[in-house]
Amino acid sequence: MHHFKQFLPAAFVVLWATGFIGARYAMPWAEPFTFLAVRFVLAALLFAAIVLATGSQWARRGQALHAMIAGILMHGIYLGGVFWAIHRGMPAGLSALIVGLQPLITAVIAGTLLGETLLPRHWLGLAAGFAGVVVVLWPKLGTLGGGVTTATLAASVVAVLGMSVGTIWQKRFASGGNLVAVTLWQYVGGAAVMTLASLAFETRTVIVNGELIFAFAWLVLVLSVGAIFLLMVMIREGEISKVASLFYLVPAATALMAWALFGEQLTLVQIAGMAITTFGVGLATAQGPSRTSVLRAR
Repeated sequence: MHHFKQFLPAAFVVLWATGFIGARYAMPWAEPFTFLAVRFVLAALLFAAIVLATGSQWARRGQALHAMIAGILMHGIYLGGVFWAIHRGMPAGLSALIVGLQPLITAVIAGTLLGETLLPRHWLGLAAGFAGVVVVLWPKLGTLGGGVTTATLAASVVAVLGMSVGTIWQKRFASGGNLVAVTLWQYVGGAAVMTLASLAFETRTVIVNGELIFAFAWLVLVLSVGAIFLLMVMIREGEISKVASLFYLVPAATALMAWALFGEQLTLVQIAGMAITTFGVGLATAQGPSRTSVLRAR
């Protein structure tokens, strides 16, 4: 089991990075809140089926409530903000750069609320990781265009804050118990807020075709089940600031996938940025000799 856990971070990064590829297929055919609402409902139903099929214990009322709050933040606010900003013209590279602040924000909040202590080399690793993300994404920023507005910038910032606070909420209040049952209620929370947003702000027009069906299948099965479940395991087992640093590797992994699948340019400068990011994440996740106090939900 210990050997299996060693592969969790790499598997999570690869699976999470594919989400941006899936979103590229989906966004032309459905509005963001509508798409996410349907995706989260499907994921919730799938997790409910898993609980029933395996005879797992259902989450207690308190656990379910905290999991819903975490889901509203991690799924609804985070993905809703990112998808809405990109749908309104925010360049994906700039959006990813803003989201790249998440490990730093999470580390600061975790130090205050969870009592996690980071050594100087961990802070250096977080800073180096963000610098590497900037290098990887810089060629993609180009001309920012009219999609960069106060509204889209605000949505991106709110999204990254939602993910940071959501992962900490999950660690502090909802990481105990059966992970499958807890994740089910996360998607109930995410689906609820996205359904309300869809009803309030969108026409709910959906064009069903092969690309949209593929996007739904991929994002529900691979992202909403596979990647999120791995994230929940890592949050429960590890320090939240170090888990968050893995998000630095996602832009590099996405750039490699876009190069392989869509022929997008990949420069030597970007490859150097990937190396810097990997080095930074290595520092940020290195085990230190100091003792770290981590509050766990019981």
